Amino acid sequence: MARCSYLFLITLIFTSLKISSADSKISDVVYNRSKESAVRDPSVFLAIIARNAAHLLPNWLAYIENLDYPKNRMSVWIRSDHNEDKTSKILQEWSQNVKHLYHRVLVNVSDTPHKYDDAVGPAEWPDSRYQQMMYLRQKALDSARKQWADYLFFVDCDNFLMNPKTLRLLMEEKRTVITPMIEVFGGKAAYSNFWGGMDEDGYYARSDNYFPMLQREEKGCFEVPMIHSTMLIDLRKTISDQLRYNPPLPSYHGEEDDILVFAHSAREAGIKLNLLNKEVYGYMLSPSNGNSTLEDMKVHFTHVKLEWFVDHPEELMPVSSHITVEYTPPGKLGFDEIYLINLKRRPVRRKRMLASLKELGIKVKMFDAVDGKSLTDQQVKDMGIKMLPGYKDPYGKRPLTMGEIGCFLSHYLIWEEMINNGLDKVLVLEDDVRFEPDFRNQLQHLLQEANALSSEYPWELIYIGRKRFHSNPVTMVPGASALAWAEYTYWTLGYAISLRGARKLVSAKPLEKMIAVDEFLPIMFNKHLNPEWANHFYPRNLVAMTAEPLLLYPTHYVGDEGYFSDTETTGLIPPELQQTDTLKGKVEL
Repeated sequence: MARCSYLFLITLIFTSLKISSADSKISDVVYNRSKESAVRDPSVFLAIIARNAAHLLPNWLAYIENLDYPKNRMSVWIRSDHNEDKTSKILQEWSQNVKHLYHRVLVNVSDTPHKYDDAVGPAEWPDSRYQQMMYLRQKALDSARKQWADYLFFVDCDNFLMNPKTLRLLMEEKRTVITPMIEVFGGKAAYSNFWGGMDEDGYYARSDNYFPMLQREEKGCFEVPMIHSTMLIDLRKTISDQLRYNPPLPSYHGEEDDILVFAHSAREAGIKLNLLNKEVYGYMLSPSNGNSTLEDMKVHFTHVKLEWFVDHPEELMPVSSHITVEYTPPGKLGFDEIYLINLKRRPVRRKRMLASLKELGIKVKMFDAVDGKSLTDQQVKDMGIKMLPGYKDPYGKRPLTMGEIGCFLSHYLIWEEMINNGLDKVLVLEDDVRFEPDFRNQLQHLLQEANALSSEYPWELIYIGRKRFHSNPVTMVPGASALAWAEYTYWTLGYAISLRGARKLVSAKPLEKMIAVDEFLPIMFNKHLNPEWANHFYPRNLVAMTAEPLLLYPTHYVGDEGYFSDTETTGLIPPELQQTDTLKGKVEL
């Protein structure tokens, strides 16, 4: 009996070991199967066709690099020709530096011929350019098919894909042909990369649903008659074999235009063209005028970037690290110094302004603003600052704030530095300005004109940006095309000042009878509307002019999203420094 029990125990242990071993093998199989379930992302054939895009490529390529998609699953196909700028050179440099990142980089660029014989300028689209575009898009389509790519992704060089998820989001829709809605930078233009309607001949037609889709009042994935510029084609679908650019189908009788020919082939094949507008995917440039020069196109894009910086100061625009970027050499534009006033506790403003000025090729000297928020009552007393008797803010009906004192001191200290260093001409910029298009060239022209007229009209202050108080026509300086005489004005966004002007302002001893700095300046050129305040200063003979048209505006106005003030939200000047008695020596002019 004992022997049987012993044999039974041995058998039980052996069976348990076999079961345990089998379980282990089953577990290994399940584990290995989970590993085997992982699949690669679909392969993407990215087609880049560029011409005269040197000014766009540093930023555009950065957005391509930032796409949230594995680069080793992407082949990049690059074609460029008929360039009058350095587009080919930039693309060759980029392709050489990123070829180890992508599955494959196929580049074919040519510098000759450098323009189309039947084109007036680099931005014009003659028939020969349309024909070349049809040829190149077809070559991309054929190459992607030959490579057995899963997707063909066209992205034009004036379409900036700010949303890194764009490619994946398009794939998720599982459509044969689809485009992300790309609106024009600024969101104020009716142009986009799709049509809402098409007539019987295949041309643009108005439609009721275009603006609701463009303005994203209606969101989703919509069938539309025409898409262009950026699109994803699913080449895994056999019906995609019927898509073509060149030659057009025999049934096509329209103009030689790549987007029209493609749309016709899709219609004939029964392939829907889809627009996705569920999210914001990116922005595009408005089409250039056919007469635009390379410089015109560069100036336009620079302005677009600067406006983007205003609206997106936290992110600005990325720049590809894989190419050599040539910026306009920084200069002072004829001034002895250009000051940028900025509070240390406003680093985002500083970053935005320095990036903008780098784009413009303007060299500045940072000037740390006096922060009214950290000014103490004792510091104000020690500087001998007292408020002008009877002064009240015209709108708030309040005394000076400590922020306004800090603002005044920031400008005053620059005037003193001018005098101490013998600087003849200075430009002063605040950090909340928005630049007008072609700011650099316009400012240079203005200063040249002011200097040319200085023997007869020796300027001492020129507003570059200001707040007008009426819509009456300005009085131009005789012989000037960009200068007018200054009237009562608010704001000190930006101004040019001469050494003689700085001496006049400082000699008026404004610290001991202080008012807001943008009230003080009109007093000094005798255009202030309050004679009681003005009579405390003498002489009031500052020679003041203004840019016409203005070259600077505020980034934000009161009530705008993102508006804040560092002058109006601080405490008030101490009561003991709010003079109530009339100052002695008041002089009438």
